[in-house]
Amino acid sequence: MSPIQVPDAPVVLSSASVYPEKTPAAFEIAAKLGYDGVEVLVSSDPASQDIDLLRRLSDYHQMPVTAVHSPCLVLTQRVWGREPWGKLVRSKEMAEALGAKTIVVHPAFRWQREYAREFESGISRMQDETDVVFAVENMYPVRVRDREVVPYAPSWNPLDRDYPDVTLDLSHTAMSGSDAMQMARQLGDRLSHVHVTDGFGGQNLDEHLIPGRGTQPVGELLEYLAEGGFGGQLVLEVSTRKAADRQARMRELAEALAFTRLHFAQTSSPSGRTHDRRERIALLRRKPSAPPRRFSVDGGGTVDDKGTVDPGGN
Repeated sequence: MSPIQVPDAPVVLSSASVYPEKTPAAFEIAAKLGYDGVEVLVSSDPASQDIDLLRRLSDYHQMPVTAVHSPCLVLTQRVWGREPWGKLVRSKEMAEALGAKTIVVHPAFRWQREYAREFESGISRMQDETDVVFAVENMYPVRVRDREVVPYAPSWNPLDRDYPDVTLDLSHTAMSGSDAMQMARQLGDRLSHVHVTDGFGGQNLDEHLIPGRGTQPVGELLEYLAEGGFGGQLVLEVSTRKAADRQARMRELAEALAFTRLHFAQTSSPSGRTHDRRERIALLRRKPSAPPRRFSVDGGGTVDDKGTVDPGGN
């Protein structure tokens, strides 16, 4: 049997994935399902803003906080004040205090003119002050009547900028109509963080579907990253808000984790050839069986191994 080779990248649960449940539920569910950590989305939930509480949750569930998502969404504009650089400073302080390695940040909104003008140089300046990585996320334009409107500046597309680290979100590639594989290849080593999710795009819907339920090449991307020895973080940022209850939510998040782990594991044959997904599934299911052996026992209780049984013999 070929060995299963799993790169070192952790598979992490975003606290956004348990909404409308609160941040503590993310730690509990991540621990029960076997995730490698939690990405905390700083939101209006007080628990998501409390470093001491997050540390206790992390210790109790033995579930590290590996990333912090800064409160830069439209719905979190008032969290930690309205000054955008202040939000990033507090995100950095939280990440450093909790031992997180990454801060996810969106590009500026167009109406944040001064922030947008200084965004790229400001991110670079803040990066020089910490070992925590600022990974700028790909976003999308929106349709207003018959016009395409871009709400982000200097650009929604990280390929247009020189950010040293980027978060690739596959619900956002669906929204923007981007080729996720091409974007990943062009980003190269700058791709350090992935929001593993899915979507169909269109109608301005940022769906964040369970991977495999939309049209994005999620499995193909994970296989590509595995073959390249990706060492960043894979974060399940999906929507389970329509789940009927906790058990239904956990089933969806277990499915998302299984999909990610299956596609991110690669197997290599002795010749060095990497197997495709169907071959990997077969290898995982196949159980090696040793050929049967024949033994004899003499009157003194001594066991004599007669060797393997010839299947073709009588």
